Amino acid sequence: MAKRGTKIKVLKESGSFNAHAERVKAPLFQNSDFFDPCDLLQVKYEMLRQVLVEHASKAETAKLFGVSRPTFYEAESAFLQQGLAGLLPQRRGPKEAHKLDAKVMTFVEKCIKENQNLRTKELIKLIHTHFNITVHQRSIERAISRKKKLRSKR
Repeated sequence: MAKRGTKIKVLKESGSFNAHAERVKAPLFQNSDFFDPCDLLQVKYEMLRQVLVEHASKAETAKLFGVSRPTFYEAESAFLQQGLAGLLPQRRGPKEAHKLDAKVMTFVEKCIKENQNLRTKELIKLIHTHFNITVHQRSIERAISRKKKLRSKR
């Protein structure tokens, strides 16, 4: 039982936990020690294998594996383009600080250098005035922290 709990914890941490494991009705996943309906990567792979190798119907297979048809097609496309890596969960949201580009960060560093006691809220106003963009306080704090980490590694 402890192993099962550990596996579920790891699946959740990696983003591979199937929150709708009860929807998986494929016979392979029923009462099996190997096939785990909670393992989303395994479910998607077996779903695709059933269609690509055994030539099963896509719509019926999607239903059998507890996913929507759009989810099936997304998984199929990702798998055909990237292989197994395409089935791994992707990081959601922006991949980088898109508002706080190099030009804005140079401005931020200059402002901080000129006034060490400058508060983040004041910095937000200066950025808005100078670049006409609105940035969240936490975004600036994270960007400054990343810059400091990069400097300390050098």
